Amino acid sequence: MTRPIKINAFDMLVPVHQSPGLWRHPESRAAEFDRLTYWTDLARTLEEGGFVSLFLADIPGVYDVYGGNADATARGGVQYPLLDPLVVVTAMAQATTTLGFGVTASVSYEQPYLLARTLSTLDHFTQGRIAWNIVTSYQDSAAKNLGMEGQIPHDERYDRADEYLEVMYKLFEGSFDDGAVRADPEANVFVDPEKVRPIHHEGKFFSIPGAALAHPGPQGTPFLFQAGASPRGQKFAIDHAEAIFFSGGTPELVRGWTASVRDQLEEQGRPRDAISLFSLATVVVAESDELAERRLDEYKALVDTDAALALFGGWTGVDLSGVDPDSELTHVATEANQSALASFTTLSPNRTWTVRDLAEFVAIGGRGPVIVGSPETVADELERWITEADVDGFNLSAAVRPADLERFARLVSPELRRRGLLEESEPGLTLRERLGGQGPHLAPDHRGAQYRR
Repeated sequence: MTRPIKINAFDMLVPVHQSPGLWRHPESRAAEFDRLTYWTDLARTLEEGGFVSLFLADIPGVYDVYGGNADATARGGVQYPLLDPLVVVTAMAQATTTLGFGVTASVSYEQPYLLARTLSTLDHFTQGRIAWNIVTSYQDSAAKNLGMEGQIPHDERYDRADEYLEVMYKLFEGSFDDGAVRADPEANVFVDPEKVRPIHHEGKFFSIPGAALAHPGPQGTPFLFQAGASPRGQKFAIDHAEAIFFSGGTPELVRGWTASVRDQLEEQGRPRDAISLFSLATVVVAESDELAERRLDEYKALVDTDAALALFGGWTGVDLSGVDPDSELTHVATEANQSALASFTTLSPNRTWTVRDLAEFVAIGGRGPVIVGSPETVADELERWITEADVDGFNLSAAVRPADLERFARLVSPELRRRGLLEESEPGLTLRERLGGQGPHLAPDHRGAQYRR
């Protein structure tokens, strides 16, 4: 029997996440993305549907590559306007008891000293249900709006990120001893100063002499996600991540990445399953295969090609405006999101991609597969991916938001439960315990654990 499937929802506080044009579908509530009730309602639905977490993407800039400006991005609502995912988590946590929350924060632009405080705060207020999706960011617009001339070169971003994580481990694991916060009225001691220490970090990129501002939450270091698939990004992920998120259109493509990760873990003397592996997918489900296919046809009729190419341009730094729709894509090296471009070109050797193919593919499902059918058909396909791609679960994106996630919870989750493939969570478990199962703290063989006192 296939092992239990771990499912995260993959979303973003924007009108359009990964399906340009589909905000116009009559079942879409995307226009409510700036209402708190939209997100608390979604959180309750996901928890009832057996989802492990809600994984919230984020970018610190605007997609302005396509056509040399952000016009198509703005018209299509393509990840713009963009609200802050860190702000909404506590309200969703209050509305749920077991659902975890993965928040994205960039090591290129956030200050580690303050970000550590924010993440510890969220870990406290969610009772250990927070994850940090570590990103290095890839947009020139973000770098310029944050006071830089341009983005840091790709591999250097990861060198800086390595030191950033060292700082975070020192703050999360090494600054406060267990029992430092005593709240002891008889002794007149709230925090024992003998159990709090400065981290004295002095490195190439950061100088942080003091102690952490906030005491660690239930997990210490929040659960760590990472999504880099470039060679340098994958090395960083293996060194630091507890879960890696891949985006690939076929099980064979994703299997190449998962095999590489598991082989490298083994070479380091760690278990092959020390890191949980997730793949992107979009599910279009209905009561029968025929009805699901009709639903997909409805979606295709709403595709916004310009907005889709604006999304692609933002991911890759490649401007396809004015290009013949039937012209073939070729691999172009950029300093942006290298894995996004490669997933359509050099990493898909058996397929020739045209600009038109690209727009249609990106518009429904981003860079992952679109799984279409009845609950039984969808469950069969998820099982096939688990086996053939050797992943532990999925980050599910909705084409029509939040309808597709609601339909999954209503139609597919019961089928997965019937097959014994959806684990239920008990209140009180941390997100790390749900995703890793080895206790609330970093595993002893994790790099960050060496900073623990």
